[in-house]
Amino acid sequence: MPSRSTSVGLIFGGRSGEHDVSIRSAATVNAGLTSGSNTERYTVVPIYIDREGCWWGPGVAASILVSGIAPEPSELPQSGPVKGFRACPAEAENVDIWYPVLHGPNGEDGTVQGLFELMRMPYVGAGVLGSAMSMDKQAMKAAFQAAGLAQVPFVCAHAADLSSASSRDRLVESIETGLGYPCFVKPANLGSSVGISKAKNREELLAGLELAAKLDPRLVVEQGVAARELECAVLGASELRASVVGEVRFDADWYDYTTKYTSGLSTTLVPAPLPEATQERVQQLAVQACEAVGVTGMARVDFFYDETNDQLWLNEINTLPGFTSQSMYPMLWASSGVTLEQLVHELVQSAGE
Repeated sequence: MPSRSTSVGLIFGGRSGEHDVSIRSAATVNAGLTSGSNTERYTVVPIYIDREGCWWGPGVAASILVSGIAPEPSELPQSGPVKGFRACPAEAENVDIWYPVLHGPNGEDGTVQGLFELMRMPYVGAGVLGSAMSMDKQAMKAAFQAAGLAQVPFVCAHAADLSSASSRDRLVESIETGLGYPCFVKPANLGSSVGISKAKNREELLAGLELAAKLDPRLVVEQGVAARELECAVLGASELRASVVGEVRFDADWYDYTTKYTSGLSTTLVPAPLPEATQERVQQLAVQACEAVGVTGMARVDFFYDETNDQLWLNEINTLPGFTSQSMYPMLWASSGVTLEQLVHELVQSAGE
């Protein structure tokens, strides 16, 4: 290590609907970067992006990390920047490596990664291509399909398909014929189950399509399957490795945003009760999925598993997975023998590879 500590620009918040989760995740990452041996290795420079896209330096960001609560616009300095990105805060001049903890659009989709590339600065996590491909469910599914990776049957659609009665009817009929009910309607470019709905009949399907189309012009509809939900964490730059496999169980009809981020509504089993051979298949497929879309750094890869038929389907990749106390990514690595302190250290180190 260099004689001085490495300056890590911890950037969090953002304009997406996952703003509050991003703050909680960043607080966990900050705790890891400021504990144990990392206190000697790293100096954290927190950067907060508010809901309007304005960037704020440590004077604002540090207090938000402590409180864990997004400030109201009136609580921010009135002399602050205009809406959107115009320039990095002055303290960013000292940053050696950027660590984005920005879930969803404008953070997980290659946008901020492109900015770091233009700045010629190393950063934690997937690059522009891997981020963009994983964020857009249509592109991601096409890449998985080309790689021969098993997925549940799906239909891609566009908001324009709902613009007339005839095109809407054609879309609905193709979904009913190809997928049936129940099915899940998803915006292609939102994370953490935002905008997703389960349809058990035509009325619910139409409502789900309209909801998703308000959030994103690109849509995906997936066949519903009776399956366990498994997750595997991936870590590394030049060489990827997979964690133990975890399972999410819940009493809700499906794993929606509220169930995912409300304490007590879901249960995680780490490691998941699985045959060793099945766990190894999941681990191998997790790495293959990342390779299919060019993801390096970190990812959480989600699967559906029908144990009756021993059938695994790849669901999706999350390139900036949650890092909260309820989040699977750090728990999976902890169960694999990698502490939070070690995990964030490895992630920062992977940015320079």
